[in-house]
Amino acid sequence: MTHILIIDDEVKLRNLLARILRLEGFEVTEASTCREGHKLLQQHDFELVLCDVKLPDGSGLDWLKEAAAKTPRPEVILLTAYGSIPDGVQAIRNGAFDYIVKGDDNSKIIPLVYKALEKAALNRRVYALEKRLGEKYAFENILGTAPVFRKALDTARRAASSDVSVLLGGETGTGKEVFAQAIHHAGTRRNQAFVAVNCSAFPRDLLESQLFGYRAGAFTGALKDTRGLFEEAHKGTLFLDEIGEMPPDLQAKLLRVLETGDFIKLGDTRSIHVDVRIIAATHRNLKKEMEEGRFREDLYYRLSVLTILIPSLRERKNDIPLLAEHFATLYAHKVNAPVRLPSEAYLQALQQHGWPGNIRELKNVIERSVILENGTELSPETLPFDFYSDPAPQKELSAFSMAAAEKLHIQKILNYTGGNKTEAARLLQIGLTTLYRKIEEYGI
Repeated sequence: MTHILIIDDEVKLRNLLARILRLEGFEVTEASTCREGHKLLQQHDFELVLCDVKLPDGSGLDWLKEAAAKTPRPEVILLTAYGSIPDGVQAIRNGAFDYIVKGDDNSKIIPLVYKALEKAALNRRVYALEKRLGEKYAFENILGTAPVFRKALDTARRAASSDVSVLLGGETGTGKEVFAQAIHHAGTRRNQAFVAVNCSAFPRDLLESQLFGYRAGAFTGALKDTRGLFEEAHKGTLFLDEIGEMPPDLQAKLLRVLETGDFIKLGDTRSIHVDVRIIAATHRNLKKEMEEGRFREDLYYRLSVLTILIPSLRERKNDIPLLAEHFATLYAHKVNAPVRLPSEAYLQALQQHGWPGNIRELKNVIERSVILENGTELSPETLPFDFYSDPAPQKELSAFSMAAAEKLHIQKILNYTGGNKTEAARLLQIGLTTLYRKIEEYGI
């Protein structure tokens, strides 16, 4: 039942209004002061509040701010015995649904109540959607217990509490956008837009128009003024995926936006100011890209105020059983199939795989198995044919060759780091990709 609060110190008028609303089928609670109304607002969930402007202990105009802080927020209709245009304007500015004069507008109250309740219902639907979205992208829903993964996750949690630019690194398919969404939804901009764009998906000119928008007539086919993604993300977060693919001349324009918040649309002459948080991601080694002149050094340092390297699935194979069970349950519900958890043989096969596609590949493999499986558990027979492709033959090494010495040294470092390849690559002073290539080459 819809619950309405009436705050008015005129007892007869308050009782009359309450009786009218109860006859309409609403549940009504009454209060005579701001303090009493505040206490009731904390105890109950009201869809609508009818509040007098002048109360013994305060003003209804000020009380509006308390109602606005409540989630989900109730709509408020202000009542006054002496209407004035300045008060009415101030009421609407403070967030009131409407402002009416007692006695003169009695016939308007019930229709106005229903209109206000329609808006309140919409507010609640939006609130419920935002809450579900926040829960979907919560850090608690990102699965993984491997130390190297938890370290990245902890850094991301800290990033969420600030408003600095974040650069996410890692191989394709490791979940960089999942991290970006979690950072956004745990931060102060959670109620604003999260806008994502893949910089590798557009040619240079189209990417510029997508990011910054354009005026009508700026180029052939520009028939009307169009907002860019920076404007769409105003007050929110813009996620620039595969930032390493952005052309150098466009990087200069992006740098200016990051430094000043200002940019000019294609075909325009006036500057537009935006307030946008940037989270960028790449699978490339941007430091190497800088050395080779393909990425601006100043842009790199502006983007990488906080850098988070997300480990590959190969570095967190102990997480595979947890992830496999989660995806098996998820896709069973998605395709309306019985939930079949992975068998021991199935998990063993997963842990022996190299996972070049990381989490994205694992999800695809599990979904395929859920669809094909007829037994009580997911079995290795449902895995893709190329899943068991024989690895490239390992070359025989002479005991006196440099390669044999290199293989032995890499094995010692991996033993020292307990199998942590990221730390091993750091100690060896080589790239992580190079380390994996040598592990495969030497059959370590």
